[in-house]
Amino acid sequence: MVLWGLVLGALLVVTMGCLCLLGLLRQRRPQEPPLDKGSIPWLGHAVAFRKNMFEFLKHMRAKHGDVFTVQLGGQYFTFVMDPLSFGPILKDAQRKLDFVEYAEKLVLKVFGYQSVQGDYRMIHSASTKYLMGDGLQDLNKTMLDSLALVLLGPTGQSLDSSRWHEDGLFHFCYNVLFKAGYLSLFGYTKDQGQDLRQAEELFAQFRKFDRLFPRFVYSLLGPREWLEVGRLQSLFHKTLSVQHNLEKNGISNWISYMLHYLREQGVDPAMQDKFNFMMLWASQGNTGPASFWALLFLLKHPEAMRAVRAEATQVLAEARLKARQSFDFDVSALHRTPVLDSVMEETLRLGAAPTLLRVVHSDHVLKMANGQEYLLRSRDIVALFPYLSVHMDPDIHPEPTAFKYDRFLNPNGSRKVDFYKAGKKIHHYTMPWGSGVSICPGRFLAISEMKLFVLLMVTHFDLELVDPVTPVPPVDPHRWGFGTTQPSHEVRFRYRLRPTN
Repeated sequence: MVLWGLVLGALLVVTMGCLCLLGLLRQRRPQEPPLDKGSIPWLGHAVAFRKNMFEFLKHMRAKHGDVFTVQLGGQYFTFVMDPLSFGPILKDAQRKLDFVEYAEKLVLKVFGYQSVQGDYRMIHSASTKYLMGDGLQDLNKTMLDSLALVLLGPTGQSLDSSRWHEDGLFHFCYNVLFKAGYLSLFGYTKDQGQDLRQAEELFAQFRKFDRLFPRFVYSLLGPREWLEVGRLQSLFHKTLSVQHNLEKNGISNWISYMLHYLREQGVDPAMQDKFNFMMLWASQGNTGPASFWALLFLLKHPEAMRAVRAEATQVLAEARLKARQSFDFDVSALHRTPVLDSVMEETLRLGAAPTLLRVVHSDHVLKMANGQEYLLRSRDIVALFPYLSVHMDPDIHPEPTAFKYDRFLNPNGSRKVDFYKAGKKIHHYTMPWGSGVSICPGRFLAISEMKLFVLLMVTHFDLELVDPVTPVPPVDPHRWGFGTTQPSHEVRFRYRLRPTN
């Protein structure tokens, strides 16, 4: 027993010594950005970063300027905070900055999916074919029917227009959009009532995984939580299995096209199941939270709500609730809603906070907009956090923390696309979907889903906050960097179906 104690003690000393050595050996080279390794060997600034990424990066920028390298859990990240210098990183004409390598490691860890050669390009190809143009138009019609099913029930009688219903706004938006999106993409059986119950159960499990997700990515789960993650992964692999898909009708062309490609590549069915889980997460993990922020901002800003409803009345014209079973309007109207477009863009400016990452394949010189050059070291990771460096920049967006529903409208009502920093026109004035090779391939579907949902809610329902003076909740600090943010607490609201004429 004493011997084992000595052995374990020696191993601990050696391990700690190696960690200290790893942290102490790296020194800043000529032309490299300022290096901040933190006070804890190997971990560096990982604790502060994971506690509140937004506040940590604000502090680092104030300390070091627009470019700096920090150590986070043994890995070195170089953050570039000047949006005028994003171009060379996002375009990367020399092919020295790689997005795919990091993404493949992440999806293997989180979803269990082992990428095959070419599937990244395949996803973009499928999205171009089926999530744009006529393909998106067809999917929008399916989504409209799915929203009607979720909101009104199979018989169209689940909501009584004579009374109010109360719920948490975040739960309501996330729940409705998840179920409608899941059914639209992965199909129905012949029993719509059973489909709704199954979608409700799946949402409950999805939220369990969602709550664990940030700490799962950072490998900060406890023993029981690791077991729970494994259980949830297995559940989704089974529920979304290609075998179960055979029992359904109406699986979207988007999903079918991608699964056909994987079969042609010889990918076994078990790995296709994991691919389906990844696509469910990619398609449904952000639209619900983003729609929550959109409806909350509209409820907190009556002038914005009036403007959206006035536009909806004009654009939708005779749109109505037909026979209490479906919502009847032409989905092409989604292309004629500049006010709602501005509301959604402003919502995403305030609510979307992704991190864009690129692995440096070989030593690379980054030239900044001011002419200064920095050497990026091979195997480091270049990181952009547009929420802080773009969305919250008062030079680009005056009063950046305020919700202004018409921020992205010109005086004549057209879309505003001219924004400036330091007197220079800026191309990347919002980046909720990422950019360059890592831009979200499903962004057009996501925005269509959210617009459909918001249009239905503001035209067919009366909405009000339980406490009209309740403030907009702060962002859950653990969600920074993971796409659309989530609130730190729920907001209660009431809704009532408007009577049919």
